[in-house]
Amino acid sequence: MLGSLTAIILAGGLNALGKARPGLTGEGRLQPGEEDVALAGEAAVRLRPGSPPGPETVAAAVVLAVTLYLIGTVAQALWGFPAPVVMLLLTVVLKLGRLVSPGLEEGAYSVYRFFRTAVTYPLLFAIGVALTPWDKLVAALNAPTLITIAATVTSLIATGFGVGRLIGMYPIDVAIVTACHSGQGGTGDVAILSAANRMQLMPFAQIATRIGGAITVTLALIAFRAFGP
Repeated sequence: MLGSLTAIILAGGLNALGKARPGLTGEGRLQPGEEDVALAGEAAVRLRPGSPPGPETVAAAVVLAVTLYLIGTVAQALWGFPAPVVMLLLTVVLKLGRLVSPGLEEGAYSVYRFFRTAVTYPLLFAIGVALTPWDKLVAALNAPTLITIAATVTSLIATGFGVGRLIGMYPIDVAIVTACHSGQGGTGDVAILSAANRMQLMPFAQIATRIGGAITVTLALIAFRAFGP
């Protein structure tokens, strides 16, 4: 909880830094020259105002998303792989293999826009009011814990900033994605990206949270087994 809160505060600070130093940010793009991929083929651009996909297309996109999640749930039950990671990998395969029609991609994008607009803030409110363990949070409010958490999250974000600048990417946006390592799963990503006003980085944040988190935990378990008591 405190790590996620620290990441949210620092993400807001990075957004303010981006306004003061525009050369350090791509405003939601990770590298110079990056362009959004058209959803409807080579001759089309993103959803055009006045021509949204029909309800049947949006419904098909919802069904596809639910199907992918159910497959992930089954994979978790059978083999122990986290359902969101399996769902994300299947989505990448579908995208790279061009196995989804342009119309269905537009429907999926419409669903994403709806949830980004209508669900983000009610979700954050519900998490804050109903699911936050305030008693444990208050009990952890002591100087050693706060200093350790703040130093850890700050070091992580600073590393993302430095590496992003070193390899020619926009350091602020890379640092914001890196901050999502410290969030509380998907809801943490929403909170961090909302604070930074960069919800368009959600796909990269999900990769950082799900796949990056799984890799981090795996390496930690290996190290614990090799060097632990």
